[in-house]
Amino acid sequence: MVDDDIARAGRTADTGRTLELMRQQMERIARRPFIGGNAVELLRNGPQTYAAMTAAIKAATRRIDRESYTFDTAEGGTFAELLLAKRAQGLDVNLIYDAWGSLGASPALFERLRQGGVRVLEVHPLGPVHALDFNRRDHRKLLVIDASVVIMGGVNISEVYENRRDPTGRTGGPNALPWRDTDVRIEGPAAADFERTFLSTWQRQKGGAIADPPPTPAARHGDAWVLAVAGDPNNQRPLIYRTLLVAITLARSSIRLTTGFFAPPPDLLHALERAARRGVDVRIIVPAHSASALAIAAGRADYEDLMEAGVHIFERQDVVLHAKTAVIDGAWSAVGSSNLDWRSVIFNDESDALIPDTAFAQKMESMFAGDVAASREINARQWARRPLAERLDEWWAKLVQMFL
Repeated sequence: MVDDDIARAGRTADTGRTLELMRQQMERIARRPFIGGNAVELLRNGPQTYAAMTAAIKAATRRIDRESYTFDTAEGGTFAELLLAKRAQGLDVNLIYDAWGSLGASPALFERLRQGGVRVLEVHPLGPVHALDFNRRDHRKLLVIDASVVIMGGVNISEVYENRRDPTGRTGGPNALPWRDTDVRIEGPAAADFERTFLSTWQRQKGGAIADPPPTPAARHGDAWVLAVAGDPNNQRPLIYRTLLVAITLARSSIRLTTGFFAPPPDLLHALERAARRGVDVRIIVPAHSASALAIAAGRADYEDLMEAGVHIFERQDVVLHAKTAVIDGAWSAVGSSNLDWRSVIFNDESDALIPDTAFAQKMESMFAGDVAASREINARQWARRPLAERLDEWWAKLVQMFL
C-alpha cells in the first residue's frame, strides 16, 4: 500500500527532507493540503475534553455540529441541555450519532432534542432494512463550532469519562476503571475541513437540508499546520491508514503509538517490524483492560512477531485505554478516532488530525512517557512461554476480528 520509492527516499533523505516528503505524500493521499494558521491544544481524558467542549458550545454564535459514536443518556443529557439552550438562542444545531454506539441511550433524549429544534440524525439504524450496513459504523467524535473551532479525538459523549473509580470498589472489569483518552482542540482555518467531513456524513446519510452555506476558512489563530483526514469505507480509500503507513515507512528515529484496540492488518504489522529492524525506536501502548476481551486477545496474537523484530509493547495498567494517537520522530503527530485494527481500516467512518508541529509533538511525547510509566512492558522470553490455550484463544480472536 506504500510505494517502494517512498521507502527508498525515506532511507536516504535527511530529517528535514523526510518530514517534507512525508507531508507531500500525505497531501497526495488525502487529496487536500495541510492548512496553516491554527492553534492546537492537547486535551487529556474526558473531564478536560468536556470542559473544552462546554466552553466552545457556550461561545458559539452561529452553528454547532456534533458527531459522536456514543451519545448516552447520562452524559448526553448534560450536553443536550447545552445544545437546546443554544438552539433557543437561534443557532443552527445538528447532531449525528451512531445507532449501535448509542444503543443504550433513551429514545426520549433524542426526541426532546428534535422537539427543541435540534436536527438529529441516526447513522445506520438497527433492523432488517439496514442489515447489510450493520458492520459499517460511524466511529467519529467531532465537535465543530462556527467552522472555526473543532474538538476531536477518541472521547465519546459517555459517562465512562467521569474518570473516577466505581464507588462500590468492584475490580476486574472495565466498569470499575477510569477511561484514558485523548482529544485535541483546533482553532483556525483547518476547522472548515472538519466541518466538511461532518457535512459529508450528513448528506450521505440523507439528513436533509442544512440552511448555512459551505464553511469558509476562519481567521488565523496560531502557527500550526493541520491536515483533516476522514476515513470512509464507502469510497474504498482508507486514507487514515495509508497516511499512517507513510509516516511509519519514512520514520527515522522514533515511533510512538497508542491505541484502544490493537489488531493490525498485515501491511501495518510488517511496516512496524521493518521500522524496528532498521533501527527506529518503535513503542506501542495497548490496553491491559478493555470492554472487549476478544480485542485484547486478538492484539496479543501479534506480540511475538513484533517483539522479535525489536518493537517494544506496553500494556497500560489501571485504566481502560481508549486513546488513538501517534507521534513520529518527535515532530509529527496524529490524534483521532482510528484504532490500529481491521475495523477502523475497513468498516468505520473515522476522523483524524495530522499535525506536523514540534511543540505539539513534545507535549504528545510527554503524555506518552507518562502512559509508559503506568504500563507493564511485555517481556519477550516470558511471553514465549505462555500456555498453548492462550495462544489458541489469541488465534481465534484474531480470526474473528478480521470478519466482525
